[in-house]
Amino acid sequence: MPEKLERIETQASGGCQCGAVRYHVSAMLDTSHICHCRMCQKAAGNFFAALVGIPRDAIVWTRGEPASFNSSDQVARGFCRDCGTPLYYDYLASKHLNLTTGSFDEPARFTPKYQFGVEARMPWFDTLPSLHQEGTTEEVMADYVGAIAASNHQHPDHDTENWPE
Repeated sequence: MPEKLERIETQASGGCQCGAVRYHVSAMLDTSHICHCRMCQKAAGNFFAALVGIPRDAIVWTRGEPASFNSSDQVARGFCRDCGTPLYYDYLASKHLNLTTGSFDEPARFTPKYQFGVEARMPWFDTLPSLHQEGTTEEVMADYVGAIAASNHQHPDHDTENWPE
């Protein structure tokens, strides 16, 4: 992690899967990273948590407010109380908040630059690029994709005036 965190002015939005909680950021820090620690694995329900730092004065909750759980006395983790989407990691003594990269509308904008918690990284993590690739969701799940799309309750990857519409 750089000694001095660089503030980068930007515009980005995101939120939870169901749309009950949305946010907008006007700046971020150059800290996009993944954390493999066991606490992040459990909080994300995955092999790691992908996070990016946001100055506290640069985030506005535009719809709803996240619920939080103190995973330790020093850390709160925010999530949507309706759908459970993990939204942030908050080291309470820090001047910034870490939002989950996957909750942004355009997560590909935030390439990870660092890894933390490597003591708990899955031993096969480096083999992921070599796994057999079955194809796109539309190809692999062709019999189901139409029914899933027709009954989709997921919020779109952009701000909406009202949700659900």
